[in-house]
Amino acid sequence: MAFLGKAAQRVMACRQTLSPLCRATTRCYSSQSTHTTEKSVPYEKILKQEDGLSGPTKPLPKSADVVVIGGGSLGCQTLYHLCKLGMTNVVLLERDRLTAGTTWHTAGLLWQLRPSDTEVELLAHTRNVISSELEEETGLETGWIQNGGLFIASNKQRLDEYKRLMSLGKAYGIESYVLSPAETKDLYPLMNVKDLYGTLYVPKDGTMDPAGTCTTLSRAATARGATVIENCPVTGIQVKVDDLGVKRVKAVETAHGTIQTPCVVNCAGVWATKLGEMAGVNVPLIAMHHAYVVTERIEGIQNMPNVRDHDASVYLRLQGDALSVGGYEQNPIFWNDVSDKFAFSLFDLDWDVFMQHIDGAVNRVPALEQTGIKSTVCGPESFTADHKPLMGEAPEVRGFFLGCGFNSAGMMLGGGCGKELAHWIIHGRPEKDMYGYDIRRFHHSLTNNNRWIRERSHESYAKNYSVVFPFDEPLASRNMRKDPFHQVQPCSNFSLFPFEPLTRDVLQEQGCVFQERHGWERPGWFNRGGPAPVLDYDYYGAYDVPKNTDYKYSEILGKEYTFDFPPHHDVIRDECLSCRNAVAVFDMSYFGKFYLTGPDAKKAADWLFTADVNKAPGSTVYTCMLNKRGGVESDLTVSRLEPSPAHLPLTPESNGEAYYLAIGGGVAQHNWSHIQAVLQDQGFRCTLIDHTEDMGMISIQGPKSRELLQEVLDSDLSNDAFPFSTHKIVNAAGHKVRAMRLSFVGEMGWELHVPKESCLPVYHAVMTAGAKYGICNAGYRAIDSLSIEKGYRHWHADLRPDDTPLEAGLAFTCKMKTSIPFLGRQALEAQKAEGLRRRIVCFTVDEKVPMFGLEAIFRNGVPVGHLRRSEFGFAIDKTIGYGYICNPDGGVVSPDFVRSGEFTLERMGVTYKATAHLKSPFDPENKRVKGIYG
Repeated sequence: MAFLGKAAQRVMACRQTLSPLCRATTRCYSSQSTHTTEKSVPYEKILKQEDGLSGPTKPLPKSADVVVIGGGSLGCQTLYHLCKLGMTNVVLLERDRLTAGTTWHTAGLLWQLRPSDTEVELLAHTRNVISSELEEETGLETGWIQNGGLFIASNKQRLDEYKRLMSLGKAYGIESYVLSPAETKDLYPLMNVKDLYGTLYVPKDGTMDPAGTCTTLSRAATARGATVIENCPVTGIQVKVDDLGVKRVKAVETAHGTIQTPCVVNCAGVWATKLGEMAGVNVPLIAMHHAYVVTERIEGIQNMPNVRDHDASVYLRLQGDALSVGGYEQNPIFWNDVSDKFAFSLFDLDWDVFMQHIDGAVNRVPALEQTGIKSTVCGPESFTADHKPLMGEAPEVRGFFLGCGFNSAGMMLGGGCGKELAHWIIHGRPEKDMYGYDIRRFHHSLTNNNRWIRERSHESYAKNYSVVFPFDEPLASRNMRKDPFHQVQPCSNFSLFPFEPLTRDVLQEQGCVFQERHGWERPGWFNRGGPAPVLDYDYYGAYDVPKNTDYKYSEILGKEYTFDFPPHHDVIRDECLSCRNAVAVFDMSYFGKFYLTGPDAKKAADWLFTADVNKAPGSTVYTCMLNKRGGVESDLTVSRLEPSPAHLPLTPESNGEAYYLAIGGGVAQHNWSHIQAVLQDQGFRCTLIDHTEDMGMISIQGPKSRELLQEVLDSDLSNDAFPFSTHKIVNAAGHKVRAMRLSFVGEMGWELHVPKESCLPVYHAVMTAGAKYGICNAGYRAIDSLSIEKGYRHWHADLRPDDTPLEAGLAFTCKMKTSIPFLGRQALEAQKAEGLRRRIVCFTVDEKVPMFGLEAIFRNGVPVGHLRRSEFGFAIDKTIGYGYICNPDGGVVSPDFVRSGEFTLERMGVTYKATAHLKSPFDPENKRVKGIYG
């Protein structure tokens, strides 16, 4: 018998009985071995195929409305929820037996609290399905055990994170308690609490059984008309091209027949990439070894809660009278050559990799040191670049849906995600905000980039148990996309420093601390300590990769890891106040820049955009794009262009209507795919052209912006000649640019959309002219503060696909007073007639306390919502946040309901009195954007 703790060293010394993993490279981070061994896992049963059984378990139908491929947690949950939504002609194909591959050996833990409101809701649905719904429907038990969950905090920051989760949980009615070390000891007598700050206890967390769950799901689905076919590997996906040139799913091929279908759901786990290749779809995930060990019996462990010791990167799962011990290490083993023969097999455990978890487990539960190891479980799991699943319709092929890449969380997220995916398939969109899981959150240039997939997936795996801080940035696969201001280019005709030719990165040399969004490097803020370049990824020193030393960028990020005001709070303040009082320049080049042209461009614009964008050429309109349910898929600006010959990238060729779309760069792929899908569904004869890479964009904002730009541009910038929400082609320092009078910060200002070869000369001209006006560079951290202070929305923060414009205070963007139909209009009309059941509200707090979103909102002592977004407003000198509130009685949330309530916000267990506002407390009359100061 092997033992944990000191005896584990003997296991390592004697592990010649275990087959060592073959490593792929000298860096030792991959396994190419196809040798596996079969071992027991801690469940009463698995759905392993019996010897001698071959061929499909049922005849294949000729056609199906949907074919789900993969019989793991997600496949079974998706099938079940498709049937619950009324579909019957649906088929699930599993190449072996249900749960084969990854689901059968999963730990099956379910934790209700996560630092995401959407995930809290998804987990709640999974728990409901597993703990009650399925048993009520089928009479079968799923194997659910409600033994509770305990999160361990070994430092103040970790405990602060748990307090944030507790406050969010109150908004959702989730019972949780922050316990002292002594209280924790009372709850879990075997635990060492000497090094604890405290714990978070959630009594209704629990454990799921994969075989029991998947069996019950499949039986419930077949009872509703679905067909489940095991032992039937998929060999190909047929794709057709329709009359508009759009690729669509046609059929699923197997060795035993072909099923005609317009819809395929890829729930193939670590094999999802291969399945995607059959249809020409990129599936950006990677397979890794993931392991745990099962102990022998431990006296006194019965009925204890499951434990996550994040700081030790280890979890302890109750297994009857024993524990399963696992975790996430910084040197996981990649499985490069994914074998099609791998079903109910396991890898041999690499103790060199796993021993780090033993140390943490023994420290937390000292009894483990003398406890035997009953079995080891090391199986494949799929991981993604941001440790979030891949879901939704693939942008390459219509009708090809993804439900894979669940990063070891397929059981606990399965119910919620299966329901949303089913709704997505049937209705075209999920019910909840699933953008964080949507495959379209990744730019298409990244989803087939092996370096990006491997590096990002490694970092996300290694940081899975790290504290989730508000201003975290990745270190892996940086500098993938750089705009003209962040590229090393010579420029002999201008220098920021006398007698020194500019040959370096323009913004980096001025101390720019970059953020990464959508592969782009965008300015976050400007450090007074000089350049802080982002270096190549060092895998945190794993795999014999030399660890970066004297890494200034990483050191700066480390100082930002706090739930207090960050140490560079004063720098952000100065950038904001320079914009409010003088002038600031923002590099916004990562914005998506699309042209919409073609014979049906006007029809498309009318249908796509909520606002009437067909005003006079030269107009620019802020608008939304909606889904059928009225949810906001995007907010953007649309500029109507004059018909003209092509002068790209500033002007597309157009004999009729043409529009220029400027879209937040972090969501450009989502917008592109949404527009393309709508054009295809409606049959509009249009062309959507992407010129994002061909232009830079700088925004000059503040009371002094007009005086400054009047020296740079050859156009009259007076209110009469260049009013707000208009645009025109002008010359800037001898270079043609498109100037737009817009603002995302609540000040008078102009955006300059500049061909990339002209970016540096134009920027230098602006900075030279602006010196006497006190111009400064500013980044997106300043934009975040300035925009929330003015009440401007950020898409996917306080504006999401599950929010309507009416709820979000954006009714002014909707052409409801016209008779022009647009996508989502019917849903808005119905909502307007019924009255709003939820509404966005602005809150300010007088006390100087940082908030970041997820804080619970109470009205008259009753929870009514949570903040979506929060920042410190430097002009009003207060913390400001926005959140959607509901009426606890289910009634309408009217302005009077807001005005008549007394509101508090709970931050990490502490409540603060808050003032509710129906209008922005900063410049509510919108005078400043019109140039009216004083």
